[in-house]
Amino acid sequence: MLDRKTLSKIEVKATQAARVRTEEGHRLAGRTPRAGIRIAGAVLKVDDAIRDPEPVVTEDQRLLDEPNIPEDFRRSDSWRVLRITSEVIEGIDSLGDLKRAVSIFGSARVAPGDANYEAARRIATLLARADYSIITGGGPGIMEAANRGAREGGGRSIGCNIELPFEQAANPWVDTLVNFRYFFVRKTMFIKYSSAFIIMPGGFGTLDELLEALTLIQTGKISHFPVVLYGCAYWRGLFDWLRDTVLANGMISKADLELMQMTDDPDEAAAAVIAAGH
Repeated sequence: MLDRKTLSKIEVKATQAARVRTEEGHRLAGRTPRAGIRIAGAVLKVDDAIRDPEPVVTEDQRLLDEPNIPEDFRRSDSWRVLRITSEVIEGIDSLGDLKRAVSIFGSARVAPGDANYEAARRIATLLARADYSIITGGGPGIMEAANRGAREGGGRSIGCNIELPFEQAANPWVDTLVNFRYFFVRKTMFIKYSSAFIIMPGGFGTLDELLEALTLIQTGKISHFPVVLYGCAYWRGLFDWLRDTVLANGMISKADLELMQMTDDPDEAAAAVIAAGH
């Protein structure tokens, strides 16, 4: 059984590893990590005046982990509800004019020239030419590739950045950058303003977005939009497990597997979104 001290050590190691992956993505793109260089687009800061002073503890962690501290009203859960509301409003104000957009997710640790980087760039370019805006998490790797492709295709390039225990600088291809404290608000914006999801190879964050979209479609919370997994070899193991274990045990239906499409062709990935006409 893992005690609290051991769990804390594991948490620190995981956070450090996430930081390394993000910083490595910037290095692979030829940038100095944590520099926070912006060469285009406005940075929209959400309610910074009432941030708590300790930058290493995120607002998500304060909301989910800590009890109410009555001597400081800014640290009470009721006050945080107002912050959350302001963050939702900022997100809607920033993205509310979008007509059609596609969110592209994937690993931060992918360099320009890598096959997956160039595929994401190509997909985004094709979608931008078809009058879709492109939304990413705003970081390096696949996110940078998609924002870059959007710019090259003449489309709007959007980054929805997230507060983390370490600084996460935005990539320089973002035109509109919105900074979020709360993961669930950020995820709501991805869902609300997307006509489709393109899921490139990635880690927990990518899986989180994939499974949330599938759950919302499956349960009828949102209309069915295309969910395209790029990289058959990368995603085949997950798909086979869902079919051979989850479906075989009656935990999902056969129709649920059809909510996803897989491809190794960037043109086919873009065409699947365009054909849906969302």
